[in-house]
Amino acid sequence: MFGYRVPAPDEAMLISGSKSRSGQPFRVVTGHGAFILPFFRRARFLTLAMREAEVEETCVTYQGIALHVRAVIAFKVGNDPASIVNAGQRFLSDQGQMAVLTGRIFSGHLRSIIGSMTVEQIIRDRQKLATEVLDGSKEEMARIGLTIDALQIQSIDDGKLGYIAAIAAPHNAAIQQQAQIAQAAANQAAAEAEQSSQRAQAEYARETAVVRAQYRAEIERAQAEAGQAGPLAEAQAQHAVITARTELAEREAELRQQQLITEVVRPAEAEAEQIRILALAEAEKMRIQAEAAASHNRVALDRLLIDQLPEIVRQAASGLAGANVTVLNGADGIGEIATGLVGQGVAIFEALRAGVHQPPTPIQDGRGDDRAPVRIPESGREL
Repeated sequence: MFGYRVPAPDEAMLISGSKSRSGQPFRVVTGHGAFILPFFRRARFLTLAMREAEVEETCVTYQGIALHVRAVIAFKVGNDPASIVNAGQRFLSDQGQMAVLTGRIFSGHLRSIIGSMTVEQIIRDRQKLATEVLDGSKEEMARIGLTIDALQIQSIDDGKLGYIAAIAAPHNAAIQQQAQIAQAAANQAAAEAEQSSQRAQAEYARETAVVRAQYRAEIERAQAEAGQAGPLAEAQAQHAVITARTELAEREAELRQQQLITEVVRPAEAEAEQIRILALAEAEKMRIQAEAAASHNRVALDRLLIDQLPEIVRQAASGLAGANVTVLNGADGIGEIATGLVGQGVAIFEALRAGVHQPPTPIQDGRGDDRAPVRIPESGREL
């Protein structure tokens, strides 16, 4: 629209040609537009953007040592109307002068502040130097409508005097010593790491070799077992056969032993028991005879002998059972043999009666029994 002007976001529009209600020589418009009557009003623009100024100054310290200082100042026109009016009155026609004037103001304050400090203080605490320069120039900068955003001390140099280098020498030496120590420690750590790595590699190689050897041993053992499986199975089979044969032989021996016990030992024990019983009976008979003889009980003895006469004849006849006897005269011969046996029995009876009057003489029969021998005259057979 004709006569309507709008300032940029980083500009302030200064309108002159009319009386200002605030008593200012012109009206300040920021952030919005305004109507400008042609020929009656005039609008001009003042930048509010950030600007910078460089300062390079040779300053003398409290110790009298000249230092070449370089600094950079970041500044701008204040945002409030008063600062804009002050800056507009001074720099509206030539806004480039703001950087020149700002540099000069800071150069003066920089020389003043450095003159009250030592080189050591300046080197060790640059922030203190910048803060004191800002505080000293703040009031002057406000009067011309400018504000300082930042002050940066870029470099401090004593030329060829070597004072700063001398100050830094002990620190440099300490730093170098520490650097050497750190380097030595780093080298040692690197060597230790290298040795540890080599040890680890050697250990890994050893473990790998051991595992390989174990695998190889297992393979060889498996192959050996596979090769020995046939002979081992055959040997186990033979061992099983031998074991079975041994068990069979043991069972046969046990059966043979049982058979021997049944066929030999038990009959022998029975025969021995029979002999023992007969011996006891014979001993009892002899005891009875002795008692009868002692009591002169002839009737009882004769009765006893008469009762035993058939047994005596039978025993005499049994002696002929296994004999080889030849009969020459037939039935008469057999009658003679029978008559002889009876005669022998009677003769034995008479002999026994006669022997009762005196005790019989014991003899041993080889079986531990004391028996009185009885002889049959005709055959000589003992009973």
